[in-house]
Amino acid sequence: MNGAAIAARGLEKRFGPVVALRSVDLEVPAGSTLALLGPNGAGKSTLLRLLAGLARPSAGTLRVGRADIDRRRARGRVGYIGHATFLYPALSARENLIFAARLHGVRDPRARADALLAAQGLEPAADRPAGSFSRGMAQRLAIARGLVHEPEILLLDEPFTGLDPAAAERLTGQLTRLRAGGRTLVLVTHELARVSRLADAAVVLARGRVVHAARGPDLEPAALEAAYLAAVGEVA
Repeated sequence: MNGAAIAARGLEKRFGPVVALRSVDLEVPAGSTLALLGPNGAGKSTLLRLLAGLARPSAGTLRVGRADIDRRRARGRVGYIGHATFLYPALSARENLIFAARLHGVRDPRARADALLAAQGLEPAADRPAGSFSRGMAQRLAIARGLVHEPEILLLDEPFTGLDPAAAERLTGQLTRLRAGGRTLVLVTHELARVSRLADAAVVLARGRVVHAARGPDLEPAALEAAYLAAVGEVA
């Protein structure tokens, strides 16, 4: 547990009488990629919000980041790409990224913004208001925003939503490079084929519980799909 970038024991989250997560144990080694899988309502997004510090656990213990730094500094080293884009619609794409970079204390916010716009293929739209963007373009800008401070841990909730095939491949390549560079990634997705390309391990959630874990050959799409359907079917 000490060498893990993320460690949880007995993690639970309740919303009144509704239990969204039940006794979740999780350990993500630094520099690895974990895929979170499961049907709608399984608790994946809730778990990611707990990891991002956007919600507090109802029970259990959770550590995200290094144990030798305070919680605020640890949260500053986490990037989160969720269902909401966290973009300001009246600001241009470049202004959104510069604003986020300044919040995180990035040394040269404009240079960082321009580099991310280029990486996402958004240079031609850099000075357009974010509110005028299509869903796919807004998603690409949100991805850039999540990466603006070069986080050590990156949490991604359905990041391929709204992306066309070219943009999805671009993102796959970016995540592959981040993984190779030693970043820790947690990815919520329904795209099992991408899991085998990106992840070192996967867990399946159903009704708030971890019902299956896979790594190595078990991450191949056919094997993962069979195990996924069996695990979720048993719970159902």
